[in-house]
Amino acid sequence: MPHFYAECTDNIREEAKLPSLFAKVNSALADTGIFPLAGIRSRAIWLDTWQMADGKQDYAFVHMTLKIGAGRSLEDREKTAEMLFTLIKAHFADLMAERYLALSFTLEELDPVLNYKQNNVHALFK
Repeated sequence: MPHFYAECTDNIREEAKLPSLFAKVNSALADTGIFPLAGIRSRAIWLDTWQMADGKQDYAFVHMTLKIGAGRSLEDREKTAEMLFTLIKAHFADLMAERYLALSFTLEELDPVLNYKQNNVHALFK
């Protein structure tokens, strides 16, 4: 953990430049020193059907979620969330200047008990 999800409207598939965003997000999360590198993952969920507001414009949105394992302090979670939202706003600044675009971000801490994993990638980074 952490896992970064970007739910995006399909009308900005090229302009969103998600591979570039994911590279920035993964690097920034690794640089915090509080997340194991082998657990950092980013992914896109493309939405081909949506409606936003009155539906009269070519609106677009990106809702991003960072899911992390339990146990980090509130201070670390706040710093991480603020850092990522600043990075996200900078990444999408040019696109927001060109079109109607809504950005949202949330950080979710997973349940410490009801959270199951199996991963052999971590051994590669020890």
